[in-house]
Amino acid sequence: MTPALLWLCAACLTFATAAFTAEAENNKLAMTSINVRIAGKLFAARLENNETAAAFAAMLPLTLTMSDLNDNEKVIDLPEKLPGAASNPGTIRTGDLMIWSSRSLVLFYKTFPTPYSYMRLGRIDDPTGLAAAVGSGNVTVTFEKQ
Repeated sequence: MTPALLWLCAACLTFATAAFTAEAENNKLAMTSINVRIAGKLFAARLENNETAAAFAAMLPLTLTMSDLNDNEKVIDLPEKLPGAASNPGTIRTGDLMIWSSRSLVLFYKTFPTPYSYMRLGRIDDPTGLAAAVGSGNVTVTFEKQ
């Protein structure tokens, strides 16, 4: 192999690696980190890199009184519908943040299978203590950017 061909191969490899690294970094930066405050406890969460999560992030900060539904989730209707396509996740996990029916913000505090479709917002990084923090009945939850 000639030195010029070796140089060209090395340059192409360097460029491809830099482009891949830059794209991965942009995707990582596009994810929004938020705080979720419940009953004096702070939970860190990450929003997805999608149009639904971007629209939700644009609404922050929000302090909402969420009501209990089915002993596994807290829910409230937002003032406006959010964009995005719903899909069935199969299993809801503790700490999932989702939108149901384009407008209902749902914070899940138990894991269970579901037949319903949601738009994924994100999830709490470490949901340890989430069920105790939300308790039963209504709870005030603050969502804010970090």
